[in-house]
Amino acid sequence: MVDQLMRDYVDAFNRHDAEGMLATLHDEVLHEVNESDAQIGVDAFRAFKAHMDECYREQLKEVVYFATGDRGAIEFICEGEYLKQDGGLPEAHGQKYAIRAAAFFEVRDGKLGRVTSFYNLRDWIEAVS
Repeated sequence: MVDQLMRDYVDAFNRHDAEGMLATLHDEVLHEVNESDAQIGVDAFRAFKAHMDECYREQLKEVVYFATGDRGAIEFICEGEYLKQDGGLPEAHGQKYAIRAAAFFEVRDGKLGRVTSFYNLRDWIEAVS
């Protein structure tokens, strides 16, 4: 089950289909965001995704899936374009980037109950500077 949920999540991400992504999530999903505080719930995830879509246009490439039991992980290259300055990060002017990243998932009640993402922020800053 986790394998198919991860694939559905990634497919929706790459289609820029926020509602499709949200459909894979448990109502009280724990979303652990790289370099930020954890958030709980679909509404918090929706707000996070809207902010990300405003600042970045991204695709997940070369995705490799790992799954066992109710847990799974993906490793991928995140290719993107930096559209709008995000907080205290460097200014945005359409810079392109490609960084290695990973995400971890856990199933709860037939949906993704945890989404944890990791990437090297220093590598991303170097790529857009």
